[in-house]
This record gives sequence, C-alpha cells and structure tokens, in this order.
Amino acid sequence: MVKIVIIAGLIAIVLSLASGLFFLVYDKGESKKMVNALSVRVGLSVLLFLLLLLAWSQGMIKPHGM
Repeated sequence: MVKIVIIAGLIAIVLSLASGLFFLVYDKGESKKMVNALSVRVGLSVLLFLLLLLAWSQGMIKPHGM
C-alpha cells in the first residue's frame, strides 16, 4: 500500500513539473500559474520525503543494496 502511495506521489510531482513547464512556455509570464505549479511540486516533494522517512522508521519499507 505504501509503495503505491509513493509511486502516485512521484507521478504527481512529475505532472506538476510538466504543468510548470507548460505554463512557462505558453503563458509568457502573464499570470502566476507557473509559480503555483512549482510551489505545488515543492510541497509534494517535501510531503513525499516525510512519508518516506515515516515509512522507513515504522518498518514499512526497508533500504537495500548498499
């Protein structure tokens, strides 16, 4: 279950980054849509990082291969 949430978070981050690129190219700086999209991406990245730390500390995921 946690792995699905992590993958969904990664997909949401990539989609937010793509929307920021779209607004950068086509909006020509007329609105703050790009800034909002990139702010959402940063928020999602921080949330995903905290989720990973929580899942690791609770033993739901385990690092391997180092």
